[in-house]
Amino acid sequence: MRNRRLFDKGKQSEDINISPLIDMVFILLIFFIVTTVFVEETGVDVNKPQAASASDLDKNSILIAITENGNVVYGGKNVGISGVRPIIRRLYQKEKMPVIIQADRKSITDVVVRVIDEAKLAGAESVSLSTED
Repeated sequence: MRNRRLFDKGKQSEDINISPLIDMVFILLIFFIVTTVFVEETGVDVNKPQAASASDLDKNSILIAITENGNVVYGGKNVGISGVRPIIRRLYQKEKMPVIIQADRKSITDVVVRVIDEAKLAGAESVSLSTED
C-alpha cells in the first residue's frame, strides 16, 4: 500500500495544453484573410472573343463588362455608360489600377468605344479588352 501511494504522487497530468496553438492558428488565419487580394468580378457571364496575342494582366484591376445587348455592368449592377466615369474616378482615388473591359463578342462596337472613352476621360492610364486564349 505504501508503494502505491508513492507511485500515485509521482504521477502528474501529462496533458498537452493546445490553447496557444489554437490562438496562433487564428492569428495566421486573420493575417492571410487581411493580406489576400480580392478580385471583384463583374457579375455577368460574357462570351469573350478569342485573340492569339492574349496575355495575363494584374489581378488587382477594375473589371467592367459589356453584355450582348449593350448593358454596361460593374459589380453585378447595370451602371450604364454614364456610370463608368464616376466608378473609375472613385476607385482611382484609392489606388491606380488598370481597367479591363470584358465585352461580349456580339456586343455593339459603339458601346465598347464609348466605355473605353469614358474610362480614359476618368483618368485611367491603362484600358484593356479581355479576351479568351
